[in-house]
Amino acid sequence: MPGEFAINEPPKAAIDLDQLKLSEAVERLRKYIVGERYRGYDPFDGLMSPVFRLPSLRSNKMVRFGFQQVLRRIPFNWRPALRVQKGLNPVTLGLCIQAYAYLSQVNKQDSDLYLTEIRFCLDRLQDLCSERYSDACWGYDFDWQGRYANIPAFTPTVVATGMIENGLYEYYKFYQDPVARELILSSAEFVLKDLNRTYEDDTFCFSYSPNDRQVVFNATMKGARILSHAYAISRDVRYLEQAGATARFVINHQRPDGSWPYSLGDARSWVDNFHTGYILDCLDSYGAVMPDGRTHSSIQSGVDFYKRNLFTPDGVPKYYSNRVYPIDSTAIAQSILTLCRFRKLDRAKKIAMWAIDNMQDESGRFYYQKHNRWTNRTPYMRWSDAWMFAALSYLLLTLQGDGGTGGISNSNWLAW
Repeated sequence: MPGEFAINEPPKAAIDLDQLKLSEAVERLRKYIVGERYRGYDPFDGLMSPVFRLPSLRSNKMVRFGFQQVLRRIPFNWRPALRVQKGLNPVTLGLCIQAYAYLSQVNKQDSDLYLTEIRFCLDRLQDLCSERYSDACWGYDFDWQGRYANIPAFTPTVVATGMIENGLYEYYKFYQDPVARELILSSAEFVLKDLNRTYEDDTFCFSYSPNDRQVVFNATMKGARILSHAYAISRDVRYLEQAGATARFVINHQRPDGSWPYSLGDARSWVDNFHTGYILDCLDSYGAVMPDGRTHSSIQSGVDFYKRNLFTPDGVPKYYSNRVYPIDSTAIAQSILTLCRFRKLDRAKKIAMWAIDNMQDESGRFYYQKHNRWTNRTPYMRWSDAWMFAALSYLLLTLQGDGGTGGISNSNWLAW
């Protein structure tokens, strides 16, 4: 493994060249995404095949779940043969807004171009808000059969809404766009009004969607982050109080080693890279508006576990705490975002350089996953490309040393 994944310390003279390489990689990726008009396949979109309109398959949970898992694992893209169309996923739009906001500060001479794309994405996001809900919320553009819930296309989830809201908030910090502000506050109302809650004393966990009662730690923390952002721009204490109650729920269930399982009360007890990164990022966003010793200690313990158990000795993101493969684009992207947030810029840059060398196609897009003996090159717009676009753009901004009020985390209060 050390030979395959070695990330060598670059000589100081190469730093500027690395940033040039990073900028070129981001621009290739941006052109690819725009060329596709933000549409693409997704690892979990297999149920959009007309085959699953057949009555015998429409409600067969085991077949639907199994088919999704097989389709995302095979090394070839069978979607054209299955007549699965490229979709416009709202999360892709939210992540791209986030990336464009960062790039508008890195390359100010091109800010008009980025803002034009942001306006396009904003318009589409408003069109794609989930129907039957009075507040702004979003779901994926495909039917999704989970282990513990069936979520039809565009059913809102706190995960999808949380990713989109975070992109809107990063954009709002730079430009104070009233449209973004309205959507942020509206999404906070969705969290408060429409998600179910699992209570423990004076704490609780938000459900994944309005249609279930799953206890998923990264999901409820995305709800806490939405509420924290809403409080930051409105000073409405309702948001802060509810964010604190669910953040305490997550802190209470942190394991002694600093980790969190994916969920509580079911078989999903694994610990993986990107969901751990989500929790740490969201806890930090809560800590930025309500800093306290217990939150600080929880993040410190979580960060210690994260860096000790979720990277190879050479620094490449592992998938699970107990397993390296597959090396996954979302895990890479979230690692870059989390490392930048907690000021581990050298490590974030090394991971980005490795990903560009090993995971980026000539077209600009990123591969889905690298396995021990083969690479899954299936193009996934949300999972691989939009996440990498946001992460690499954030890295560029952070390396630029912008210490202003926008785009850079408030994590100076926490040292690695």
